[in-house]
Amino acid sequence: MKQTSSLSHSRRAYIGCMKALMYLCAGLTCALVVFLIVYVLAKGFPNITWELLSTAPSYLTERIGILPDLMNTLYVVLATIVIVLPLGVGAAIYLTEYAKSKKVVAVIEYAAETLSGIPSIIYGLVGMLVFCEVLGMGTSLLAGALTLAVMNLPTILRTTQESLKTVPQSYREGAFGLGAGKWRVVRTVVLPGCVDGVITGCILTVGRILGESAALLFTAGFAHALHGLFDGLRSSGATLTVALYVYAKEEGEFGVAFAIASILMVLTLIINLAAELVSQHFQKKKAL
Repeated sequence: MKQTSSLSHSRRAYIGCMKALMYLCAGLTCALVVFLIVYVLAKGFPNITWELLSTAPSYLTERIGILPDLMNTLYVVLATIVIVLPLGVGAAIYLTEYAKSKKVVAVIEYAAETLSGIPSIIYGLVGMLVFCEVLGMGTSLLAGALTLAVMNLPTILRTTQESLKTVPQSYREGAFGLGAGKWRVVRTVVLPGCVDGVITGCILTVGRILGESAALLFTAGFAHALHGLFDGLRSSGATLTVALYVYAKEEGEFGVAFAIASILMVLTLIINLAAELVSQHFQKKKAL
């Protein structure tokens, strides 16, 4: 009995220590995140003005504006999503619904997992050599968008593939039993059942695009010129993250850099909140 009691006390002490360490780690993590968010917002919000958001920079009048950088960011996001969404969803549908060789599927999945772990600066180097030099695009937003499309393709592919696997097999069998063809089953039964995963993957991809700078430094350039959509894609341009680097590192404008960081942080929070709301909406819809 004494030995059992002693073991029980030591076990309680061990559990108590583990709980204390868990709470300590969780508290430190939350405190660090809150401190980072509050510090950046406190430094950045006072420097955000309408002139900063609505004008282009001018070296003659020493005016600083980030309107071209905002528009370039929008162009890159739109171009990347237009390129990567059909490729990623189409590849996921083929691998899940049509591919017959499990070995080929396993190899492609392994390659996608490997690509998702490659540092973005390597994508930038390869994009500069392939899109800018070999294909003759030069330093342009289109070259940057193509590089980001290649970089985010594994994310869309794996997210869509896992969502497709959650659709019950009985739905497919029921549709086949009613005489529907393969593509009709995929289009009318499978895709509507996994649209939440596709949308969530797109939103998370947009968040990654907004925060990317290393790949764009090699492919999109640093220009702050204001262009339309098609002219802008063919021209060199800085996104918000690249502009943050330029203003902080090259020009020493830390107030503007913190303002851009605040904008990016707010956009990231909105995107993550949107992903959570979309996921909850489709989960409730499925439950009904």
